Amino acid sequence: MPTKVHEFTWPDRVVVGTIGAPGSRTFYLQVRAGAQIVSIALEKQQSAQLAEKIDEILDQLITLEGNPFSIPASTPIELVDNDQLEPVEEQFRTGALTLGWDPSTVQLVIEAYPITEIDTEDDGDAVDESIGAEGVEVSEMLLVRMPVGTARAFAKRTREIVDAGRPTCPLCGEPVDIDGHTCTPPEA
Repeated sequence: MPTKVHEFTWPDRVVVGTIGAPGSRTFYLQVRAGAQIVSIALEKQQSAQLAEKIDEILDQLITLEGNPFSIPASTPIELVDNDQLEPVEEQFRTGALTLGWDPSTVQLVIEAYPITEIDTEDDGDAVDESIGAEGVEVSEMLLVRMPVGTARAFAKRTREIVDAGRPTCPLCGEPVDIDGHTCTPPEA
């Protein structure tokens, strides 16, 4: 079966956003180019790690002599995007993510593959044998190429979205729910 690739080479918008209240939020990576919108669900940790790795790549590239790729040191103000997600129709839930750099186009490249299940029982009924980034055939994937300024803005917004969750208890380090918190301080 051929893989359906949702490809965005120069997206109009690429953001991480959430739906739901802190503690029960669903994270989405949403990409738009013209009328085409794709939304994929992510885990909070995937979102945080994606932002961290984007900044790491950009911070490494900016140190190259003469900054040949014109990497911005901070988020260009004109690229700040604090708008809500557009209406979400989840395409798939993300299993594997890859992040790369394409020096020929001066863009960061994100590839996202859906969560897949492999039947480990010996009954011969495999649920799905695709595992995305592992090189096995997948039914669909998201491919996003974004310029360096957009990538810097994407990382900043994503960190803010991740940090906007429940506050952390100063005693035990666990999230504090709106309806209360039973704290179990760490043992000394």
